Amino acid sequence: MGADKSRLSLGRQTLLGHVRAAANATGLPARVIRLDVVPRCGPLGGVFSALATSRAATILFLSCDMPFVSPELLKMLGRRLKQGMAALFTEEGGRIGFPFLIRREILPVVERQLTARRLSLRGLAEALDARTFRVPRSRTHELFNVNTPEDLKIARDRWHGPARRA
Repeated sequence: MGADKSRLSLGRQTLLGHVRAAANATGLPARVIRLDVVPRCGPLGGVFSALATSRAATILFLSCDMPFVSPELLKMLGRRLKQGMAALFTEEGGRIGFPFLIRREILPVVERQLTARRLSLRGLAEALDARTFRVPRSRTHELFNVNTPEDLKIARDRWHGPARRA
């Protein structure tokens, strides 16, 4: 988009501010990774950075460009990660993506994916033989992400609309 998406405004907050508010409302500790330990690796660079620098056993990954994600959806995802599951990715319309949960113990798998330049979240999910969580149709609007100037316009229109929904 030619700009730091985390700093783009939507209503009275930035995109990142909306996501942080949702994360904080879950009651879980939250932090922002601003610089990846391994740059230019897309989302996998952020995954590696979080896993390599966290002491948490399980990490919930959010994207700064998904301002409509709710604490309820995040809690729903968290309840579905069972013992013995290395990861749980959301799935909507056949796409695997954010938000997702990963156990820190899979760091070596992420390192192998980076070394092999397999940088997609789908590739990581496949390497982990991860389970997916199909987001209920009533909540798919929460997965709207801002990738283009047109997406930002749509998000702003939806934010200011009567239902404040995506």
